Amino acid sequence: MTSPTQRSSVAIVGAGIVGLAHAVAALDAGHRVTVIEQDAAARLASVRNFGHVCASVQAGELGELAREALPLWQSLADRAGLEVRRSGTLVVARTAAEEAVLHELIEERAPEGARLVSGAEVGNLLRLDPAAAGGARPRAGALLPRDLTANPRTTAARIAAWIDAHELGEVRFSTTVRSVGTGVVDTSRGRIEADHVIVAAGHLIGRLFPDLAERGEVRECALQMARVRAPHAMGLGPAVLTGTSMLRYGAFAGPAAEALRAELRAARPELLEIDANVMLTQQADGTLLVGDSHVTHDAAPPFLDERWFGILLSEAAAVLGAPGLDVLERWQGVYATSRTQDVLRAMPTPGVTAVSVTTGTGMTVGLALGARTIAAL
Repeated sequence: MTSPTQRSSVAIVGAGIVGLAHAVAALDAGHRVTVIEQDAAARLASVRNFGHVCASVQAGELGELAREALPLWQSLADRAGLEVRRSGTLVVARTAAEEAVLHELIEERAPEGARLVSGAEVGNLLRLDPAAAGGARPRAGALLPRDLTANPRTTAARIAAWIDAHELGEVRFSTTVRSVGTGVVDTSRGRIEADHVIVAAGHLIGRLFPDLAERGEVRECALQMARVRAPHAMGLGPAVLTGTSMLRYGAFAGPAAEALRAELRAARPELLEIDANVMLTQQADGTLLVGDSHVTHDAAPPFLDERWFGILLSEAAAVLGAPGLDVLERWQGVYATSRTQDVLRAMPTPGVTAVSVTTGTGMTVGLALGARTIAAL
């Protein structure tokens, strides 16, 4: 660590989870840190998600980052008072094709601590009523114990407060960044000088570096989510993934997943039409965060499709053995997506690093990505 007279300064554009992750890593490395955020608080991808730190089902570099992030989450939870718990993840199989994917996952990739569980055990974990579940009774499941669940509505705010209270940290909300150059950030509240600038603006990266966003094919992925009442007393259990989740995460990839995709294309085409990832996380107040659909735009329109909500909610209700779900809130999430990389990294000008997670996994990999970026400065 540098001495107080040698401390370098880091300016970070964006107070979403990825920007905050870089700020935490920079403070831990002894740098002076200023975070600049255009809104009065985080309002985009970092609060419009499941709060699921879904490390066990990532693959490749995302898998490496996810595993590195788990201990960082636990350390930061203690320091910043985050609402984070080791919930684990339960992957529910309701068909033979889905069960085959779980066997392939456990037998060939074996996430740490993962084990197959019976349909009865799945029912116990979700506290399903056998009489009510009917045809929705699960066949089997996979329990992935290492994953975490955070409260997405408080996590970014608490990390930002911890940074702002740090003797070397500052967070400037309601401050628009006009331009970024070597050693300087021009904002609506004046110039900020720094030895290094990190731009973690998510899907808005193109507002500062349009050519970079165009080369990286960064677009906006819009999704539909809801907060619902739990249909029965469930306690505070694992996050839940389903058959559609098996088509999205790298750890499931293989012949069994492709067979499942073909089965869904024939039997449930509406799930593929909306690119569904039917999943949920259980919150401390007894509600469930449920979703989600995916569609890519150059600029996501704000409109929500009620038919799509009907598909998602009816499928989630079937997993929970419920006739329906009582919706409390609905919203649209937006995150950066790209066909060419999982994480965009670039140095558009000397002394400036641009970083954007382009897979919707910022909560899962962000802390480790921040640590790697700062270590490489």
